[in-house]
Amino acid sequence: MSRFRTARVVEVTSERRGLQRLQVDPGAGPVPAFVLTELVGRCEVGDRVVVNTTAVELGLGTGGDHVVHWNLERDSLAEPGADHVLKLRYTSLQFEAGTSELDHPECDRPLDGAPVVACTLHSHLVPVVAGVHAVDPGLRVVYVQTDGGALPVALSDDVDRLRASGGLTGTVSAGHAFGGDLEALTVASGLALAVHTLGADVVVAGVGPGVAGTGTANGSTALDAVGVVDLAAATGGRPVLCARLSEADPRDRHRGLSHHTRRVADLTHARALVARSPGLPEALDGVEVVDLPPEDRPTTAVVPSGHRIMGRGPDEDPVAFEAAVAAGVLAARLAGTR
Repeated sequence: MSRFRTARVVEVTSERRGLQRLQVDPGAGPVPAFVLTELVGRCEVGDRVVVNTTAVELGLGTGGDHVVHWNLERDSLAEPGADHVLKLRYTSLQFEAGTSELDHPECDRPLDGAPVVACTLHSHLVPVVAGVHAVDPGLRVVYVQTDGGALPVALSDDVDRLRASGGLTGTVSAGHAFGGDLEALTVASGLALAVHTLGADVVVAGVGPGVAGTGTANGSTALDAVGVVDLAAATGGRPVLCARLSEADPRDRHRGLSHHTRRVADLTHARALVARSPGLPEALDGVEVVDLPPEDRPTTAVVPSGHRIMGRGPDEDPVAFEAAVAAGVLAARLAGTR
């Protein structure tokens, strides 16, 4: 069940397109909260709001802030969207996100050999993009967010920083994910919009922040990567699977090559390419492992300072970063052969 409380906004700590971060006081002192302004509008200091406290009360890490559900200072809200197509359908927060397919029939065109990097972690995005631009800083990279993690693109600090630095050309939100430069009903059309509408040389696709998992082989939203790989191949792209590797994860199932990567490789019909990097098994069923030339050896030095994967930096878990950088390097080399 959902859990809600009323609170008072005591500070607006930051704001960007689609998102406000606040301090709210539900009665025991200020605590962090965020507002998805596309859904419930903006808030001001002093406003009395209803917050969803579920994530905090469950002790979740990613997404573990209160979420503003409604601003009690307003009696109504009317912000018409692009067209009749809804996201978060059949919930009390359904809204007119629209869909870019209606304006861009090129979403039905094949991908013409464009490389598509499928990621099982949102934190792979930054090192993958770094790997692409280590080969060619001029390549245009577009991110397609699937709906297996956070739904709002606005919640991603990584996307925000990459957009500001020029690392990303644009974003597409697919399925019930929302808030990208373009909205797509499906991952298939999202990939095509990235290539043909936003001009991507390389597409990176995967979940937003907060992959959800149960510890079982099939019970993880990391398996969004299965659909990305198969759809990319079926629509004329060249799928690259970003391997999840770790030498520091305390969980056996994520030590070495993560069981998430192995399961994606087991379930895909297409054979994705996986770039060789330190720690990758010599043989991996279901994919084609590609040896990079010596000049393309992945290095953590290209990753922006301060970036972390599963809470660890490159000094703590270098193989995790090297695998993601290698995926980007491979994608860049493939883009150069189109």
